[in-house]
Amino acid sequence: MKYLTTIGLEVHVQLKTHSKMFCSCSAAYGAPPNTHVCPVCLGYPGVLPVMNEEAIRLTVLTGLMIGSRISDYSKFDRKSYFYPDMPKNYQISQYDKPLCIGGTVRIEVGGHTRDIEITRIHLEEDVAKNMHFLSTSGVDFNRAGVPLMEIVSEPDMTSPEEALAFLLALKQILLYAGVSECNLEEGNVRCDVNASLRPEGQKELGTKTEIKNLNTFKGVYHALQQEVARQTETLQSGGTIQQETRRWDVDTGATYTMRSKEDAHDYRYFPEPDLMPIVLSREQVETWRAGLPELPRNRRERFVAQYGLPEYDAGVLVADKAIADYFEEAARLTSNAKAVSNWVMTEMLRLLTEREMDIRSARIEPKALAELIKLVDKKVINSPTAKELFAVLFEKGGDPAALVAQQGLGQVSDAGAIEAFVDQAIAANAKVVADYRSGKKAAAQFLVGQVMRLSKGKADPQQVTAILERKLAP
Repeated sequence: MKYLTTIGLEVHVQLKTHSKMFCSCSAAYGAPPNTHVCPVCLGYPGVLPVMNEEAIRLTVLTGLMIGSRISDYSKFDRKSYFYPDMPKNYQISQYDKPLCIGGTVRIEVGGHTRDIEITRIHLEEDVAKNMHFLSTSGVDFNRAGVPLMEIVSEPDMTSPEEALAFLLALKQILLYAGVSECNLEEGNVRCDVNASLRPEGQKELGTKTEIKNLNTFKGVYHALQQEVARQTETLQSGGTIQQETRRWDVDTGATYTMRSKEDAHDYRYFPEPDLMPIVLSREQVETWRAGLPELPRNRRERFVAQYGLPEYDAGVLVADKAIADYFEEAARLTSNAKAVSNWVMTEMLRLLTEREMDIRSARIEPKALAELIKLVDKKVINSPTAKELFAVLFEKGGDPAALVAQQGLGQVSDAGAIEAFVDQAIAANAKVVADYRSGKKAAAQFLVGQVMRLSKGKADPQQVTAILERKLAP
């Protein structure tokens, strides 16, 4: 029997704010344990929370980016539970009146594009981090109270591949909107996964299992692969799926039961009495909407249409907003946008990867790259010289034309000078010349290299090739 897979995701995203959700403690990552704390985030009796307006704005921006309906009235609630990471024994979250309702995230898998529906986006405070040692456990409250946005999808995804595509597309949107750093190593994005199987032809969804606290996209993908395989094997052997919460063990590559899951938790939600409701005017929402950046998929399509780039190039450039911004600034200063794309995708990305840098740290400005391309297009310098210049500009910055003049790097285009270099190369490599004339055409490339060496890389390669072919002709 064939089974259909249904997947829904709950994505928890730490927002890029300076302070926590309900107090003025720093939300920065990496401080010594329990140093970014105060009576509010430690849950002392008698303290009062104060709402972080920036967290509200960033959550609304996310909703606007994906086409959510923004609630003009929403509120916070108390979600009661007992666990060491929540000292108040309740979490301030949103229940029946979230900030954002609905929306879609467009994904592409196997050449097919479809929209994944979003149920809601709500805002809450993060919990502390439990730390387990050999014989003891500790709790670091630095993370407690950090603004946490939860994006809940509909059960729309049908494969681990679609779930991964959804997460990648969502991360790109979040980075473009500037709402989160989305640094997985720092726990900025965590995910709960719901998966179920049902026989083909059955409309009713099967019994679902939940896999908690996955903190890498690769982990989500592999955990879903294994869970779908496990459920398929169980059903095919005549067994039944139990509704439960499971954990993913990356070392064994398998999911394991954590606890049985009831149909509904009794979190005893009730409105947070210490916080006023959030009332957003239409004017405020429209002001935020006016400042939205271009969606990544729209920018990718525009790069193809406006700059004549191949879809592959546009996809690589748009994947990182800073890189796309750099490309576009340089492309506007030259008529050769494809050359800009080539330089960014090859030399720029290679050097950034080698040095583990962000493009915003590179010292070669977009204007300098555009000028470098113009020098090549006008045959002032050749490609090998341009690569050497690019490396210098990447490290030190500066003006390409000035460097060419200072270092005497201009391309040799004088036919007489090039012909002299060609004659030297032919005279010094009689065997290679003989090989070429006996039919080994690849020998010509060796001779071209010799001419370039003699000219210290300054000769025009096209002229070198043409003169060599003329000189070597029978």
